[in-house]
Amino acid sequence: MKLYRLPTCVKAFIFDIDSTLYTNAAYAFEQVDCQVREFARQRGISAEEARKMVADYRRKFAAENDGKKISLGNTLLAFGVPIQQSVEWRKKLLEPSDYLSVDTRLISEMEILSQNYKLICVTNNPILPARKTLDAIGISKFFPDIVGLDSCFKSKPALEPFQKACDILETPAENIIAVGDRYDMDISLPLEMGMGGILVSGVEDVYQIHKYVV
Repeated sequence: MKLYRLPTCVKAFIFDIDSTLYTNAAYAFEQVDCQVREFARQRGISAEEARKMVADYRRKFAAENDGKKISLGNTLLAFGVPIQQSVEWRKKLLEPSDYLSVDTRLISEMEILSQNYKLICVTNNPILPARKTLDAIGISKFFPDIVGLDSCFKSKPALEPFQKACDILETPAENIIAVGDRYDMDISLPLEMGMGGILVSGVEDVYQIHKYVV
């Protein structure tokens, strides 16, 4: 866990979902790979060819942008797949309950945080699979709102999803902490907006957040 400029007056948290609110390597891989396989099917190429295209593009992007990462949605967009199409693929292909189960420690942590702070999720997945994920791990009730890929049709680290979250929370950025597992996607832009940030390596770190803010 790494803490970035935590606000003196915290009123809300913005949580990433995938690989933040759960740790499951198999599902993390499948979320990406099922879309790459669908891209391959529609292009009439092999899955291996598509995987190489995606990996090569991401390496090139990082090399040309000081090591920054690019989301899968924006990678596919570079190959001519509109964000709207990515949304439909994810709605159809992602089934988090096949991989995830109720996390009682996470429920306890959200119980603590929700007593004092507003909570919202901002994710690069559409709202439907995101909600299914929160249902599967047992914390859906703590997140009445989700900003998903189909909320703004912009993939993190775009400004629009984070600004929409601030608007829903009715809370200034300087009173919010963003939590996520990828600095470039989940933390960097919120810091520029004036938020605090907590970079986690997985859900084990999330269990500890209340110790730093409550």
